[in-house]
Amino acid sequence: MFISREGPGLAELARQALSSTQRGYDLLAPKFDATPFRTPDAVLDATAHALRPLGPFGAGLDVCCGTGAGVERVLRRVCTERVTGVDFSAGMLAEARRAVPDAEWVRADARALPFRDAFELAVSFGAFGHFLPDERPALFARVHDALRPGGLFAFPVAAPPRVGSLQYWTLWGFDAAMRVRNALRRPQFVMYYRTFRLPDVRRDLTTAGFTVSTLPLDPLDPSGRPGLGRLPDGTPRCRLVLARRPA
Repeated sequence: MFISREGPGLAELARQALSSTQRGYDLLAPKFDATPFRTPDAVLDATAHALRPLGPFGAGLDVCCGTGAGVERVLRRVCTERVTGVDFSAGMLAEARRAVPDAEWVRADARALPFRDAFELAVSFGAFGHFLPDERPALFARVHDALRPGGLFAFPVAAPPRVGSLQYWTLWGFDAAMRVRNALRRPQFVMYYRTFRLPDVRRDLTTAGFTVSTLPLDPLDPSGRPGLGRLPDGTPRCRLVLARRPA
């Protein structure tokens, strides 16, 4: 992963990785947008483009909003009422408030969202690796409760890397290193790239009461954009999961 000169150095990343998940993001927040961990604009823009014909949406919520990119580039484009970001990192929320001062920012754990029947649309970007698989049903149930009847929960999921590819082994190695780190050191820093499998996610969303579909996130122009488009076998590089709370 490439980190720009404006991003954190190796010592800063090491300090973050040896902290708790929450404290780690507090430390990383001022330089987070200069790291490869921020969801690329191409994915955010493609998500907004895909959601627009499914609206209009009233109020919108970004779950685990980080520094506010999803609020700024997605929710503000497709929602006609208030837009809200929720995150448990005070440092990330401080950056979000600076970036989008007219949005509503709430500090809370996504597993205990303080909302009920409040939004027509909820989104999330790049956060699900911070939740262990057995935490997902409760997380999805809280999002379900935060939506109004008929509301939509949407998030992108990238295609898994080809088995045996460099990316496959890189992610496998990262997850293995995180498991060793968490077995030896407390507090834990939870971040796993290979635990969010689409068939399991469909099951957990259905258990939470959603009806689930997907659509491909294709490029917005003929030249294509990084991370989107199609794989050599024609399948999408990235899909948008659409989980609907029944009306």
